[in-house]
Amino acid sequence: MTISGLKPVARQSTETMVTEHLRDFILSGQIAPGGRLTEIALAEQLGVARSTLRMSLHRLAAEGMVTLVPYTGWHVAALSARDVWEIWTLRGSLESLASRLAAERPEPEVHDALDAACAALETACAGGSLREITEADFALHRAIIAASGHGRLAAQYRVVEQQVQLFIATSNSFVATGPEDIIAQHAPLIAALRARDPAAAAAAAWAHDQTEGARMTEWLAAQETTPA
Repeated sequence: MTISGLKPVARQSTETMVTEHLRDFILSGQIAPGGRLTEIALAEQLGVARSTLRMSLHRLAAEGMVTLVPYTGWHVAALSARDVWEIWTLRGSLESLASRLAAERPEPEVHDALDAACAALETACAGGSLREITEADFALHRAIIAASGHGRLAAQYRVVEQQVQLFIATSNSFVATGPEDIIAQHAPLIAALRARDPAAAAAAAWAHDQTEGARMTEWLAAQETTPA
């Protein structure tokens, strides 16, 4: 008997698991940007020590997911208009190039993976679960990056992908008008990728990020003028 194909079981620390749970909670859209995170309540809910929880929050702060406000406590990161502009322009540049390169790839398996990611988003939108839609939404953009075959591009995307996830979760939860709106946002990009049209894919990716950036900026402005 040979066991050379077996891989070691990954062991995760409690801090890592708490960090993942908190990240998933934030990205679920159950708490709005700027929402307060109470250490005592979170530690009790997760069944961990406050010191462990605090270390996880500091890790999420390094990812740009949460912020620590002096004398106030922890809050979900609240995107400013400048944050939105920086995220969508950087994301748009990377995703536009990745979409062009992905559409140019000749390998059938690359396009099979893209088709699967596109179909997963369409299925999630048809199902109506916001959590599943948001997961499939980010998975599609991540699949485009992977399909580009550009290692350095992928490395740069990983630097900001947590903030991209927060952007997508916020947009889908508070800006989009529903599943039909979300799938409509992606329709030109999906069509261009399926048609294997590099120029159209690049343009659609940029237009998608630009449009969502503008909508997010408008939503933020509306929150500032709405009485608490």
